[in-house]
Amino acid sequence: MRDIRRLQQLARRNPVRDMGLRSMAMTRRRLMAGIGAAGTLAAAGPRLALAQDRPLALLTWDAYADPRLLELWREKTGETVKTEIHISDPTSVNRLRAGETSVWDFININNPWARTQLWPEGLIRDLPQDRFQPLYEAMMPKFAPPYHWAMSQDGEHLLGVVQRYETFDFVVNSDVISPELAKNEGWDLFNNPDFSQRYGILAYEDWNVMDICMGAGVHPFKPKSDEDIAKFEATAKRWIDNAKLITTDFVQLNLGIINGEIDLYFTGGTYTTTSARLEGVSNLHAVTPSSGPADGKGGINWIELNSAVANPNEHPHALDFLAWIAEVEPAWIIAHGNGNLQPVAQMADPELFAKFTSEELEALQWDEFDERIANAVEFDIVPDYDRLYDIYSAAMRTRQ
Repeated sequence: MRDIRRLQQLARRNPVRDMGLRSMAMTRRRLMAGIGAAGTLAAAGPRLALAQDRPLALLTWDAYADPRLLELWREKTGETVKTEIHISDPTSVNRLRAGETSVWDFININNPWARTQLWPEGLIRDLPQDRFQPLYEAMMPKFAPPYHWAMSQDGEHLLGVVQRYETFDFVVNSDVISPELAKNEGWDLFNNPDFSQRYGILAYEDWNVMDICMGAGVHPFKPKSDEDIAKFEATAKRWIDNAKLITTDFVQLNLGIINGEIDLYFTGGTYTTTSARLEGVSNLHAVTPSSGPADGKGGINWIELNSAVANPNEHPHALDFLAWIAEVEPAWIIAHGNGNLQPVAQMADPELFAKFTSEELEALQWDEFDERIANAVEFDIVPDYDRLYDIYSAAMRTRQ
């Protein structure tokens, strides 16, 4: 089948294959291991800082490592760019803590970390508001200034530039499950015994923990009672045991839907479906539940923030790069970064929006985008994550 062949090709382009997407929470044990692993790279920092005409260094998610973006910057400035794609947000936070502020100039990371950890610990620097606040005035209304995730907790300092954002919940085969039914049923679809052995799990473990909270009727971003923990444990074991397919490769889950092996999967969203939908596989449908236990909302909205690292040898064009990415051509490339089509806050600009084809907007399910965002709580750090992760891991190990 043509679609299957094309999806297999796309699998090779999955930028986070085998390491998971946006691992936004991590056990304390793994974080400490990350700090130790960072030591070798940190030791190279002073040598890099002293090098004349050193490249701009980005610690980032995949879109900002797109060769087209880096070439466009080189054409504009004559400068080369060094990039490294994250393994996880918290690991990168700990790399900066371990001394890599001398290595990096730019960090692209999800919304809670800058406000709650990077800025209070002096790992990033604030931006001149007269230059950067107008960028927010030109963004989607959601980000009208002062946008709280981009501000320090005292509201005095601007910490970065918002760009990519979306929801990330689950995906259904719309030929089998009506999207409207899926929105209304929400996470209870995975509690329904009729779908036992008919769904898959994209094993992005941190997202899975948040999803299981939702399915258990527990707010993922609030402290958990013992009753909440018990509900989470029962749901985790049931969902993991009843899954037909568990993989770190979202292309395999898309193929599972096309082949009729499964009818739905979590975690998923337009991040996992747009490449396939652009190839005509329109029955892959990203769903954000209409309601749920997170302040009445059923979905989770991630937002990436681009910040200037507090490098002691400040790169002269670090702030120029942060402003430049909000321009039309760079923003368009970032929205299409490495083949993973995602919305950007700058799509409020008619010139940028006009560059998206009708096929791309259809692939993004753009007609539902505002609804998805409205029905999603903004991502935050998960309290009690270590305890939840241990329960989740145990369920994975003992999967029947």
